[in-house]
Amino acid sequence: MSEEQEIEDKQESEMGFMDHFTELRKRLVWSVIGLVIASGIAAFFYQDLVNSFLLVPAKSVGMELQNLKPFGQVFLTFKIVLYAGVTISLPFILYQIWCFIRPGLYDHERSWAKWIVLFTFICFICGVLFSYYVMIPQMLSFSVDFGTKDIKNVIDINEYWSFIMMLLLTAGIFFEMPVVAYILSRAGLVTPNFLRKYRRHSIVVILIIAAIVTPTPDPFNQLVVALPIYILFEISILISAMALKQYIKSRDV
Repeated sequence: MSEEQEIEDKQESEMGFMDHFTELRKRLVWSVIGLVIASGIAAFFYQDLVNSFLLVPAKSVGMELQNLKPFGQVFLTFKIVLYAGVTISLPFILYQIWCFIRPGLYDHERSWAKWIVLFTFICFICGVLFSYYVMIPQMLSFSVDFGTKDIKNVIDINEYWSFIMMLLLTAGIFFEMPVVAYILSRAGLVTPNFLRKYRRHSIVVILIIAAIVTPTPDPFNQLVVALPIYILFEISILISAMALKQYIKSRDV
């Protein structure tokens, strides 16, 4: 290769890098703008978010909440607005991620990768809803009724918020299992036979996770957490089989 050719290749590589960097900066700016707008909407409806979302699980079981820090409610307001803003703007942020990675994909990769962005959001929201309407009420009910009547349970609002967000995020992440199985299988890294082989091991891990996440010692509440995760695991096996067929077909082409 001549020296002139090496210089041209180096310039093309540098231009390609700068183009990618410019595109990344553009998508980040749009993502931040979307987050700011969504957070502004959340701030406008802050009272509704608190009364119609955050406090509903506590009120449903008769749990008393209090603030123990001088600026506790101030920081709580920022947390609620930020988390709500992220949730509202998540589809827009995922779209910006898709716009950034799309030019680097082949046509056959774009056909399935665009659906991953959509189903990532759908699965996460399903996990959040399951946690909010099933897991959290069961756990708070146990927390209120547990212990002696001589000790009054009055919970700090910031501790309550941390507990709620931990469960919502945990469930949302677990509900991404089918999406992860599809991506890994589509890339040829995981097979349905591999998942079936370690099914028993997975059941043990799921039961351990359910025991850790669930503060209740009774098996019913642990089953409420473990059963959906196991169902997601079985769905992941089916999705892995479908994705593997697509992977083999793409390799043959």
